[in-house]
Amino acid sequence: MTNNNLGPRVIVALDYPESGAALELVSGLDPKLCRLKVGKEMFTRLGPAFVEQLAGKGFDIFLDLKFHDIPNTVAAACAAAAEMGVWMINVHASGGRKMMEAASNRLQQLQSAPLLVAVTILTSLGQDDITEIGYPGTPAENVLRLAQLADSSGMDGIVCSPLEAQEVRPLVNSEFRLVTPGVRPASAVKDDQKRVMTPADAIQNGADFLVIGRPITGAEDPLQALRDIQSEIS
Repeated sequence: MTNNNLGPRVIVALDYPESGAALELVSGLDPKLCRLKVGKEMFTRLGPAFVEQLAGKGFDIFLDLKFHDIPNTVAAACAAAAEMGVWMINVHASGGRKMMEAASNRLQQLQSAPLLVAVTILTSLGQDDITEIGYPGTPAENVLRLAQLADSSGMDGIVCSPLEAQEVRPLVNSEFRLVTPGVRPASAVKDDQKRVMTPADAIQNGADFLVIGRPITGAEDPLQALRDIQSEIS
């Protein structure tokens, strides 16, 4: 298990088609208890101004756009994302070493840079999916391989399933952050995630940050749901 001096461990996924419902939810949350994730749909619809609006409410923002392109393009995109004042951004580890190093080097030139993490294998992908794509081995084997590549390419951490966090943790440096989607309280359904775990087990396995969406955003009382999860991981 990693240290607890990381600030809020829960990142609430704002997966909404428009700003009204998202802002209503955010108004009932506490930035001392969680961070927020903005993904592709919301960013495409609402743009940088919405991200800056959320940050202005005191929340750390994980901008989840999963950049994957040639090195110069990804490096420039990461620098542009950093201008929004976000806390964390991500790229796909499968973009390769040169791409990740270019992004890391570009951010190191900034006075205040966000954390840069690499996506390994999406938690929606099971064995049949990665076999069809053409990756050899199991999801876990691919995660471990990409985690070590990301670590040696200057990333601050990776995004991986909580099921693989325990195996990744001994292979990377102690400051390397593990961000885990696919986290569901025991009472919640799995939705479209295939490789899932409870919040307490994910933390025990070595996860630093937990990305949680519907168990909080779909709850009758989202703040209480967040508090319950905080109690569970404490």
